[in-house]
Amino acid sequence: MAVSSISSVVEDVYAIHPEKRLTLFFLVTGLVALLVGALLGPLQALNYAGVDLYKNFPFLKSYYQGLTIHGVLNALVFTTFFISGLLLYLPARELNLRPNMAWSWSAYFIMTAGLLMAALAVLANTSNVLYTFYPPLSGHWAFYLGLALVVVASLMVGYEVLRLRNRWKREHPDEVTPIVTYMSLVTWLMWGLASIGIVIEVVVFLLPWSLGLIDGVDPLLARTLFWYTGHPIVYFWLLPAYVSWYGLVPKQAGGKLVSDSLTRLAFLMFLLFSIPVGFHHQFTDPGIPAAWKMIHSLLTMFVGIPSMLTAFTVAASLETGGRARGGKGLLGWIGVLPWGKASFTAQVLAMISFIFGGAGGFVNASFNLDQLVNNTAWIPGHFHLTVGTAVTLTFMGLTFWLVPHLTRKPLYSNRLALYASWIWFVGMMVFATGMHWQGLLGFPRRAYISSLEGVYTEGALAKVLTGVSGVILLVAVVLYFTVLFGTLFAKARLSESEAPAIPFVDAVRIRSEGVLKFMDNLLVWVVLAALLVLVAYLPTLIDQFLNQVPIQGAKLW
Repeated sequence: MAVSSISSVVEDVYAIHPEKRLTLFFLVTGLVALLVGALLGPLQALNYAGVDLYKNFPFLKSYYQGLTIHGVLNALVFTTFFISGLLLYLPARELNLRPNMAWSWSAYFIMTAGLLMAALAVLANTSNVLYTFYPPLSGHWAFYLGLALVVVASLMVGYEVLRLRNRWKREHPDEVTPIVTYMSLVTWLMWGLASIGIVIEVVVFLLPWSLGLIDGVDPLLARTLFWYTGHPIVYFWLLPAYVSWYGLVPKQAGGKLVSDSLTRLAFLMFLLFSIPVGFHHQFTDPGIPAAWKMIHSLLTMFVGIPSMLTAFTVAASLETGGRARGGKGLLGWIGVLPWGKASFTAQVLAMISFIFGGAGGFVNASFNLDQLVNNTAWIPGHFHLTVGTAVTLTFMGLTFWLVPHLTRKPLYSNRLALYASWIWFVGMMVFATGMHWQGLLGFPRRAYISSLEGVYTEGALAKVLTGVSGVILLVAVVLYFTVLFGTLFAKARLSESEAPAIPFVDAVRIRSEGVLKFMDNLLVWVVLAALLVLVAYLPTLIDQFLNQVPIQGAKLW
């Protein structure tokens, strides 16, 4: 009798909205990838403290195998799975439309198959090429094909969101696309345009090369194609966090979004300026004219404008919540925000971390300053502030309400979730401080420095900070996944009224006219973005395609 009762409850959870189950599968698969990758993270931190745990670590054959697993699972797999689930589910619920479940489940299974192929290739010690997979380092064909399938499946999800929005638009021709769906769709459109570079690199060059169909690959051309995608992919990771900061967090704070139009403008600017910026990752590469590098540097600075708009709009939106809660004076509204709610706190801490990450980004994009930090420990220090904290901590915060919402199970412990959020934030800030410092001292990135004796002896305090941060972050990982799995495997069930609702900001039905109508015509903006990409990339790519110098592959580990 009890079993029958539980089954009926489970069926009720997903009966009306079967996309809940699909979203949960996407999220949990991505979070399991995060767990595996994050458990290897402290090894990286301790390596930069001069402590070598790799030589006796089970299952790992080299430092670079561990670094590849860490980077691929955390930067590529976790993010893509999580985003695919989140940015399918939120538009479907906001538009009150059911996705094509057969198509969407196919995307999940293709993505999972790709994950398994790439993971097996790395675990077999055949593809220790890191998450950037620069040739002439060569990996197994299954590694490249697996990651290609992950990208293809993500684009399938993006297509489904586009289809949902077009369907809604046919039914509401005189209304502007609702704000969360709008932000989600712009993110998918940006990713569709940005993914072209990596698709060409993998399908045209790396896969045939790894299969022995061509003898070699031009490293410069491959790097250019990679960074065509490699920088905007950061915004593919970051913009879903912005979706929550704009579209969900103000509601959690008890406030409202202060400017719908500024929000749309910020996302359109990301669509325009996120892609034609890749050369700022190639300032030290020969074969790219300095003038084009400078143009990409300037365009990278333009990306800071929508980030500053975000800082203003989100902060003002949170202030409306604080004042609605009784906050007085210039800053009195901050103290009355719901800091006791783990989901809110985690995401605000993520916002704070991005202030520092964004500041470091201006250094990386500077034609002159980048020469000082290029290929040093500064770069992963910066990367862990943006993706490792701003994105990951936001996604962690989202799960504190989203997993209970999807499963109708109570959050295992709000207190432990708060501890996990604060400890993750502190750990990442300490890690970033140590790595930025070591970068300024000339410590190289991606280097097995703990295996070297008498080398890189400077910066004792910086090394200590980096090593200690690894231990702090390990504690945060244990606490977070205790909360996650405690929630997933709980036996208790919430009623429909007790389960967390999606905290969409209060919707305002806006008539499609004037500037808003123009902003809602996303085809025009995609065409403008594509034209800007052609201007920024086509001359250099034509020259590189016509003057290739293929090099045979090398396997060093």
